[in-house]
Amino acid sequence: MPNNTRRLRQMLARTSVVVAPGAYDGLTARLVEQAGFEACYMTGAGTSAARGFPDFGLITMSEMVENAAMMARTLSIPLIADADTGYGNELNITRTVREYESRGVAAMHLEDQVSPKRCGHLDGKEVVPVAQFVSHIRAAVAARRDPDFVIIARSDARALNGLDDAIARVNAALEAGADVAFVEAPQSMEELAAIPRRVRGPCLVNIVAGGKTPMLSLDEAQAMGYRMAIIPGITLRAAVEGIDAALQALRTTRRPPEPPSGFSVGDTFRRLGSDEWNALRRNLQDDARASED
Repeated sequence: MPNNTRRLRQMLARTSVVVAPGAYDGLTARLVEQAGFEACYMTGAGTSAARGFPDFGLITMSEMVENAAMMARTLSIPLIADADTGYGNELNITRTVREYESRGVAAMHLEDQVSPKRCGHLDGKEVVPVAQFVSHIRAAVAARRDPDFVIIARSDARALNGLDDAIARVNAALEAGADVAFVEAPQSMEELAAIPRRVRGPCLVNIVAGGKTPMLSLDEAQAMGYRMAIIPGITLRAAVEGIDAALQALRTTRRPPEPPSGFSVGDTFRRLGSDEWNALRRNLQDDARASED
């Protein structure tokens, strides 16, 4: 199993941006890796949606850890995971870090919202005092057993207190030991460009279609100085649109949509590793027959 925490650290040391499309289960995680990306992001909104809930802080730490563990064992590339507010005080955050780390996650981000949190691109958020946020980051840094495990400090203060306060918060978090700063939901291209200039450490940008932040390309993010880019909703949105279209076609035509030319059921299973499992089965059967002879 590759040391994905060290690999992610090495990626962050480059000048090129680390691109991590969002996924929310084992299938979408595999598709991200098979598309050629070098990192994957476990979206909390997608994790919540896959369980039938909006991103309103309704998912527990154990549910998030379970999903992260399943995704991490599916991937050979580093997994960056949403850890919401850390699910409590400093003791809870200590456990959260250790649970994520022990499951093979390479990085996690903690935010300064009041619990229960909500999606960073929705209204109605609240943030904790900066001293509490910094204390949470210190607890997270102290809790990790692998020094390469990446702690990302996210502030949602832009929506409530303005950009200056959000930048001050992530700078304080970096001073407390966080590795990457994440200012959520800047509201203009000027704000996006200002963040990497004013933050005293590596910065993450969150690219959310239909959110409060203007859309920008990965090349634009890299030129601004961002070191990491997550695109949380890309697979969830594609899944919803594709499933809606397929179901509507079935309802309208009363026939299942035709698969692509040359498609077989086995092709889908190959995307999920069926060739490796079949080879293992053959080897085990050969061993069993040999032991009988």
